[in-house]
Amino acid sequence: MKVFAISDLHLSINCPKPMDIFGGAWENYVEQIEQNWRQTVGADDLVLIAGDISWAMSLEGAKPDLDYIGSLPGKKVLLRGNHDYWWKSISAVRAALSGQTYAVQNDALRFNDVIVAGSRGWTTPERGNSSPDDKKIYDRELIRMELSLTAMQKLRGPLDKTAVMIHYPPFDSSLSPSPFTDLFTRFNVDAVIYGHLHGKDCRAALTSNLNGVSYYLTSCDQLKNTLVRIF
Repeated sequence: MKVFAISDLHLSINCPKPMDIFGGAWENYVEQIEQNWRQTVGADDLVLIAGDISWAMSLEGAKPDLDYIGSLPGKKVLLRGNHDYWWKSISAVRAALSGQTYAVQNDALRFNDVIVAGSRGWTTPERGNSSPDDKKIYDRELIRMELSLTAMQKLRGPLDKTAVMIHYPPFDSSLSPSPFTDLFTRFNVDAVIYGHLHGKDCRAALTSNLNGVSYYLTSCDQLKNTLVRIF
């Protein structure tokens, strides 16, 4: 089983939203992603999608986008992003999924010898500066991530690989260690997949390594609308 990743699909199949206003990387991007996906992913492979899946405001509105993802080859694991307003109850989301599509939220799932965990995360403050409201959310998201990593650890065998999804970058623009990266190091995570960042002036490298943990930026425009191989 091969493991791939891509994020920030920003689908709007029933109510098309012109994404090319954000730059040339978004012209016909869904078609490009699908073409690469079908050429790359086999039926037994796994694709991790770290948030910002659909522009829809309700689960009913997101259903065509979720069905589209379900129609693509392989097993798919979804994580909530900051624009996924349709994602309310995890049980309702899971009930709406089809075509070997799964969702992770503050928990963990096993796929053969790969354990997938994840939580949304929050913006890492630059130089330690954050508002009281941001700090409150950040601290809450740290607790949720630790719950997910604890669930991962309970499932983990000695030969298993671990992939953790977080929508927000887990570090600041200098890629400095943070409470999130400290968690990933403590739990001996193999790979962390994140998105959220866009544009030609995107601050992060596509791949990086911190204390033995590999980090992958998977926003589709940064990957030129192709999937990246994780394992």
